[in-house]
Amino acid sequence: MAGVEAEVTQPSQVEISKTENVPAEGYDKKCIFCKIVNNEMGTELLHSDEEISCFRDIKPGAPHHYLVVPTKHVGNCKSLSKDHVPLVKRMVEAGTEILQKNNITDLSDARFGFHWPPFCSVTHLHLHVLAPASQMGFMSRLFYRINSYWFITADQLIELLNSKGETN
Repeated sequence: MAGVEAEVTQPSQVEISKTENVPAEGYDKKCIFCKIVNNEMGTELLHSDEEISCFRDIKPGAPHHYLVVPTKHVGNCKSLSKDHVPLVKRMVEAGTEILQKNNITDLSDARFGFHWPPFCSVTHLHLHVLAPASQMGFMSRLFYRINSYWFITADQLIELLNSKGETN
């Protein structure tokens, strides 16, 4: 009988070891930003905590161009609800702090915004923080254009989310 008991307990041990390979909640193994915030890409993180991470944009559109992302995977801005307003506000705060640490004090010459789907190359929510906006080149002014149908400012997104009803 002891041999039978060993056979019964062995499969459950195998099942436990299989669950150890499951990625952590809020991690998408196909998402480049998830890999960056988990230090899998060698990208320098300028800020990282349980909620928010920040790093330089690989194709800067301004002398200071940072991406602020939720540390856990969150879909693009179209998938957000009113419940995400505090997260978006925290992302803006983190972006402001990074600019200030880099001696950018004129926030009126900074741009904070999101590309509106389908105009985002990565589906992980990310805030573009660009400064000084007055030094952006022609193409960057086009890509990060305020009041366009492909780019929405952080304030516009917060207003849009606040106008939505409570989540289902």
